[in-house]
Amino acid sequence: MSTGTTSTDTTDTTGTGTTDIAATGTEFAAPRVDELAALLVGKSRPPRPSALSASLTFGWRAMLKIKHVPEQLFDVTAFPIMMVLMYTYLFGGALAGSVTEYIQFLLPGILVMSVVMITMYTGISVNTDIEKGVFDRFRTLPIWRPAPMVGYLLGDVVRYVIASAVMLSVGLLIGYRPDGGIVGVLLGVALLLVFSFAFSWIWTMFGLLLRSEKSVMGVSMMVIFPLTFLSNVFVDPKTMPGWLQAFVNNSPVTHLATAVRELMAGNWPAADIAWSLGWSAVFVAVFGAVTMRLYNRK
Repeated sequence: MSTGTTSTDTTDTTGTGTTDIAATGTEFAAPRVDELAALLVGKSRPPRPSALSASLTFGWRAMLKIKHVPEQLFDVTAFPIMMVLMYTYLFGGALAGSVTEYIQFLLPGILVMSVVMITMYTGISVNTDIEKGVFDRFRTLPIWRPAPMVGYLLGDVVRYVIASAVMLSVGLLIGYRPDGGIVGVLLGVALLLVFSFAFSWIWTMFGLLLRSEKSVMGVSMMVIFPLTFLSNVFVDPKTMPGWLQAFVNNSPVTHLATAVRELMAGNWPAADIAWSLGWSAVFVAVFGAVTMRLYNRK
């Protein structure tokens, strides 16, 4: 009697498979060629994801990155609180005579300024993924080409909402009272989100164009500071020199700040709303096109 185990491979009569006979007496038949073919090609391929589905998937990816690195929320929580408190108590007495009066003018403007400044982190995220080689994988996927970029921006819109909610909460605590009520506040925030989404395409372009994260940060600061500070966020442009008024009155941030301020006050600034939406369309058309060209050639 044999104490070992033996195994024998025999070819079946069709020549399409083998049979493994073990010492246990159990036979394992290899799958036939036609059966393998049926498994591989018999099923229909899953449908290609739509543009919206792919964009939302990449937006969810951006949210997961925040979940795993919650420190990314500091710029939409601690930074807005610091901005509101610092500028309100620093300039309130000097410019308006009291904090209560100044906060009515300042809060919508500082809300615009803070959210617009936060948009530049989109370019840094894009540049970081490029350096890690993640975009090489994205370009091989059978998806709508702009989906990764749109996903970044959709994920950042959530961050803008958080920043807006934080700043409005702090403003209400220190005396801000919007005459437009909840409807005016929601309309103002909605316009701000549309503009910020469009404005972020500038930073995606820089994220693709520049070679390092520090370069993106440096160039972004050079662009964002003149646009936000040379506006009507802090003071009425009528107090400025004539040559500076010409720039400030035509700045996209000025139009946006005026529109948000008036909406929250219960008014309907049609001209400034139109300017803000027009600037948004220009940003998407120009910088969105440049971004996609760089993305396809990177």
